[in-house]
Amino acid sequence: MARAFSGIQPSGSSPHLGNYLGAFRRWAEDQQPDDVYCVVDLHAMTLPYDPQELRERTIAVATWLLAAGIDPDVSTLFVQSHVREHSELAWILNCVATTGELRRMVQFKEKSKGSESVTVGLFTYPVLQAADILLYQAREVPIGEDQRQHLELSRDIALRFNHRYGDTFTVPRPTFPPAGARIMDLQDVHAKMSKSVSSPQGIVDLLDDERATERKIKRAVTDSGGEVRAAHDKPGVTNLLDLLAAVTGATTGELEQRYQGQGYGAFKTEIAEAVNGVLRPVRQRYAELAADPGAVAEILHKGADRARAMAEDTMRTVRERVGLLR
Repeated sequence: MARAFSGIQPSGSSPHLGNYLGAFRRWAEDQQPDDVYCVVDLHAMTLPYDPQELRERTIAVATWLLAAGIDPDVSTLFVQSHVREHSELAWILNCVATTGELRRMVQFKEKSKGSESVTVGLFTYPVLQAADILLYQAREVPIGEDQRQHLELSRDIALRFNHRYGDTFTVPRPTFPPAGARIMDLQDVHAKMSKSVSSPQGIVDLLDDERATERKIKRAVTDSGGEVRAAHDKPGVTNLLDLLAAVTGATTGELEQRYQGQGYGAFKTEIAEAVNGVLRPVRQRYAELAADPGAVAEILHKGADRARAMAEDTMRTVRERVGLLR
């Protein structure tokens, strides 16, 4: 069976609709025994942060993953820092990766732009990400298009390590979400919905109530004219059609026919109803789980025990291959 690995940072505000449709729901629907899902709190330390907020957001993100359907009896869910082998392998892989490779990382260039001083952690972030994946011998890594370069680096590091020290790591391959699962900002339709970039009105937080969700969708940017169709010159309506397609599973063509001649008002109303309908059980389940954070923490500790056993198997071989004394 091809093990999958995915992780999400506990940074920014609460997870949003794009996280749910593009990642959480997909992970829950596709999860298989042996799959590994991780809240990558060490990655969240690469930019300025508040320690107490990091702890709170870590448990909150894990709670949302459980609410979305990640089943700890099927797959493994844990917090990255609870398995110290992530840090150990990251250091070893730092001695395999090159500065030239890391300087080419687009996300590093974007996040460090205009800053005279950035952390070494931000620079070597992709190596820790490679360690996350390779530690569990993951064959499949569900990613968005913006993570393609990082996954390619993970593959390169695995191949180089295997060539230098002997066959050790599974070389991972990316899997991508279906069309329409890349959810864009409701106000800036050319930007991906993002915890760190989107304006409050452009992002539907999972913590939003249904009235707030409806209000944001009804205020979403559209285009001149009232025709509901996907086109290059109608990016606002195209974004909303993609959103409704991701929520309902209908094709863009089917939706264009359904809303022919109805105008934007009815179109947006039905999008809001569909989004709230999909999120309602997830939000309800989150509220139930959040009422007992101790139970969630226990799930994470058990997950870490399972993850640690897998990680130690890999690290035993790695330490021997690179010449570390037993």
